Amino acid sequence: MEIRIGIVNAPRELSFESNQSAAEVEAAVSEALANAAATLELRDEHGSLFIVPTAGIAYVQIGSEESRRVGFVA
Repeated sequence: MEIRIGIVNAPRELSFESNQSAAEVEAAVSEALANAAATLELRDEHGSLFIVPTAGIAYVQIGSEESRRVGFVA
């Protein structure tokens, strides 16, 4: 699933694919913001760790869990 994180005062967003479910990502974001955690930590599909300061998060967009189709559909 694709995750996009908007950063305050940054011209570009952070965008990556993750193997986590939408519910897992939503729970991690909600928990970090509700508990006033200093950072939000998420992993992409290759195992890279993204650490984002919660004070700088403008928005988090969680894409659908549907895989992209490749090729022709009859």
